[in-house]
Amino acid sequence: MSLTLAEIKVILNANVITSKFDANIVIERAYSADLMSDVLSFSLTDSLLITGLVDKTVVRTAQVSNIKAIVFARGKVPSKDTVALADEKNIPLMITNYSKYESCGRLYEKGLRNSHDAK
Repeated sequence: MSLTLAEIKVILNANVITSKFDANIVIERAYSADLMSDVLSFSLTDSLLITGLVDKTVVRTAQVSNIKAIVFARGKVPSKDTVALADEKNIPLMITNYSKYESCGRLYEKGLRNSHDAK
């Protein structure tokens, strides 16, 4: 099952923090990590990344990995530079107050699977 970014935003009670946000983007799977080397090694393209890491590295990694959007967990807020880079690269950013664990659970409950289930 897939979800749109609009649906994910509601499920995670998330706030969009980038100016470029296409609510109709379809997400097929989600991946959660703080180690960007894990994202580069194990994530699949067209995924949603849920992370607690808030620096530019996340956006650069998402770009290289063809990740469609990023959700920052635990209410963490990235710098203005990170948000600007995401806007430049057309990668939507959202913030949720849920933990990574709860965010993944809520999305899983709604049918979104992880990158390993999709292989």
